[in-house]
Amino acid sequence: MSKLYFRYAAMNAGKSTALLQVAHNYEERGMRVLLFTAAHDDRVASGRIGSRLGLTREAATFGADTGFDARHLREVAGGALACVLIDEAQFLSAGQVRQLHRMAHVDHVPVICWGLRSDFRGEAFPGSAALLTLADEVEEMKSICACARKATMNIRTDHHGRRVQQGEQVEIGGNERYRAVCPSCFYADETLGDVAPGLFS
Repeated sequence: MSKLYFRYAAMNAGKSTALLQVAHNYEERGMRVLLFTAAHDDRVASGRIGSRLGLTREAATFGADTGFDARHLREVAGGALACVLIDEAQFLSAGQVRQLHRMAHVDHVPVICWGLRSDFRGEAFPGSAALLTLADEVEEMKSICACARKATMNIRTDHHGRRVQQGEQVEIGGNERYRAVCPSCFYADETLGDVAPGLFS
């Protein structure tokens, strides 16, 4: 039975690396997969998934107007479609998550999504909230805070390393703008707005 899977984690847990490995595993067995990433994510390049290990791969992009229809995706894949793999799944809309859930159960195309659960304010992304509601299997990938505890939260910093607590939910950036932290570190400096001294130096 096909399912919708959601694999979430804080920053730097290896989500994109895991996606690329899954794609390789399918294709090594002669199966077709389609990869998607958010259209506005251009950290590597638009339409490319990149891991911090240096692996990159071309992918289709999704935006607010993208529809996920199994018949169309099979045409794009050029035949039978073994799986759809989605990076940066937190940027999906609730409606798109519903389409993916339907695709898995009605059209029998498995869908695996990787993404963040919450933003730098500790609030859910709409796509992640929908995935936590509809996904048939949810798995947490592990990441480590600088204090050595399990990181489950994300913080945003400015160009001077100071914590940012206001702003748009979506602002693309990598290690220079975001850090994965444990809940204790997330709340430790909440009122000061600065990253705990020495935490990321």
